[in-house]
Amino acid sequence: MESARSIRRSPCIEPSISAESIVSAYRVYAPLYDRFFGLFYAHGHRELAQVVERVQPRSLLEVGVGTGLTLPRYPASTRVVGIDLCEEMLRRARRRASALPDHDISLKVMDAERMDFPDEQFDCVVLSYVLSVTPDVDRLVAEVQRVCRPGGLILVLNHFSGSRFWWLFERVAKRFADRVGFRSDFRYDDNILCHPWKVESVRTVNLFGLSKLVVLRNE
Repeated sequence: MESARSIRRSPCIEPSISAESIVSAYRVYAPLYDRFFGLFYAHGHRELAQVVERVQPRSLLEVGVGTGLTLPRYPASTRVVGIDLCEEMLRRARRRASALPDHDISLKVMDAERMDFPDEQFDCVVLSYVLSVTPDVDRLVAEVQRVCRPGGLILVLNHFSGSRFWWLFERVAKRFADRVGFRSDFRYDDNILCHPWKVESVRTVNLFGLSKLVVLRNE
């Protein structure tokens, strides 16, 4: 489903990775994702979940839910929908969700750049390490804003380039974005400030400032 909002363009980055490369990369990552990324990103997931816990949204969409690392941390009173392109990642998320019988969780294979949800469906949308992964950032953001109710929260947890500690990794990985399934050269100003939403807070999370947790108000 597309509306005028979903096809709005803004002067942000051009696509440099494909959906096929993302699925291929994360199919490889899936068996190791929880052990490596679960530990590496634990602080950011914890901080994000605390924001959700304070807000207590009635409905929440997690875009790029992956193996469902954050699912146990969401309030049981919140109806959670998780989507992902990679079936291998979702298979692990379903096992995690099945261990949470008191939670209302549904998981679907879906392209976040072309979501089939109605407009203004969710009180809160979470993007955990997704913006630098999606082929077309502008299209994804437009879709996220379309399905999030006006005034709702959009939580972005992502790596943004420019850290002194991570500059060498960013420089090396930049050449192989289509192979590794994510962009290491991904700047905050170019990918957050250029979109029509209100930034409520920004905090640095994870090891040596690898990531930022950005709390946005949908406008």
